[in-house]
Amino acid sequence: MARTIWDSTVGKKTVMAVSGLIMLLYLVAHMIGNLKIYFGAGEFNHYAHWLRTVGEPFMHYEWTLWLIRIVLVAAVIAHATSAYQLSRRDIKARPSKYVHRRPRASYATRTMRWGGVILGLFIVWHLLDLTTGTVHSGGFQEGHPYQNVVDTFSTWYGNVVYIVAMLALGLHVRHGFWSAAQTLGVGSRARDRALKAVADVLALLLTAGFIAVPVGVMTGVVS
Repeated sequence: MARTIWDSTVGKKTVMAVSGLIMLLYLVAHMIGNLKIYFGAGEFNHYAHWLRTVGEPFMHYEWTLWLIRIVLVAAVIAHATSAYQLSRRDIKARPSKYVHRRPRASYATRTMRWGGVILGLFIVWHLLDLTTGTVHSGGFQEGHPYQNVVDTFSTWYGNVVYIVAMLALGLHVRHGFWSAAQTLGVGSRARDRALKAVADVLALLLTAGFIAVPVGVMTGVVS
């Protein structure tokens, strides 16, 4: 049954919608945590340490954090795989261009695929920068996330990469949230306006909230 559902277009869209909502919940929590940087190094570093001790003593050190990471990795893989396969299926279904031009879609709709690629590349860069320190500038300091964040956003390229990715994220969330609602049967003619409004607000808040961190460093508020 699982294979039958996965092989269907509806099944793939459902997987993409559910995995997208899981990542959206994480993004909201992650953004709120990031904004703690405005309360100083002590508050931000304490928050980062708390993430590794959540659930103690029932959960061992970092077990909860690793559980969250595993769920997120599974969601990212499921989301990307279903999106890619749906894209290939759509191309195969219509190998030639339309005789008549299709109605002009929104900018977010037309950039969903490229936005997904940009976000995928950004996730790799972000992990190598602030988790492993592989591409980090200024000397990565294990256990000092506040200083690591300041180092990253003290470089022009760190700001450019992050801000471009967050703008892509906003567009992706704006269209993705509404699409997920339609796929899961929440949307209707009566609810569409409200769902689109929620999608706009979520996209705006996430984009502004994440970009507030590099802006804080660039303006000297966070230093």
